[in-house]
Amino acid sequence: NMAEQNIKRPPKHHVSLKLFEECRRKGTLLFNNDEVKRVSGERFRNQFDATKFDTRDSLPEELVRKGYCVVHLGRGNHCFLKAVNLWYHNFEDIKDPEDIVPWRYRKSLLNDIERGEASTLSFALNQRILHDFIYEDVAASPKVYLPGRTKASLSYRVGKTHITAEGQQIEIDLTLEYQGMVTVVESNSKFIPNFEVYKIFHPIKYYLGKADEAKIKIDHINACYVLKQAPSGRKKSDSETRVRMYLYEFKNPDRLDSIRLVRKAEYRLRQR
Repeated sequence: NMAEQNIKRPPKHHVSLKLFEECRRKGTLLFNNDEVKRVSGERFRNQFDATKFDTRDSLPEELVRKGYCVVHLGRGNHCFLKAVNLWYHNFEDIKDPEDIVPWRYRKSLLNDIERGEASTLSFALNQRILHDFIYEDVAASPKVYLPGRTKASLSYRVGKTHITAEGQQIEIDLTLEYQGMVTVVESNSKFIPNFEVYKIFHPIKYYLGKADEAKIKIDHINACYVLKQAPSGRKKSDSETRVRMYLYEFKNPDRLDSIRLVRKAEYRLRQR
């Protein structure tokens, strides 16, 4: 019943659904951080977490059924957009034997001390998996950039909707540059079923905009998503670490929904 559903809902779901109902009553799907703070109240540990849904599965079921997702518009503004299946992209299955890559490696001192996205990227970079997957050459020597957080104003389309984000915060985990090609790298320390496309689209828009300002030419730009799953058995040294790699590009740099898979692979790592 509805009472049980209300109890089981995570606190952020209560907040986001209340914001959605308020927006419907106001006749606009736009809202801001002040409204988030008011609706969430002082007892909510991380008030602005109510606007963050990294996967489609983390959204309230009621919003998904209605087809809505939460879009960030920069400077503390957000909106509910009826484009949930365009805003999120399902990771493609990796079943073809040709996409499974056995990879022998020697464990380093700091390999498994840290956890999280940064550790996943460090692992893929240090073991030359990124080089093998992106450039098909473990001897490739790309320039490595760690941009962190920046801000930019972006304009693009999703479905029939035109989005303008002013002062949008952009988080970039890692960027590689090699022989005229720029690759934005995003990661997750577990296997997730889908992701918000803007996480790789916004950095690409940012770099293309900066290149235009500087009057330089980027020959090609794409994005690599890295997922890592560590061994879960008792004897971790006898288990495989699996790293899934997905290379994406956008056919139209002005459309978030023009995402296209270039190739995918799963690296199965065993210690020497």
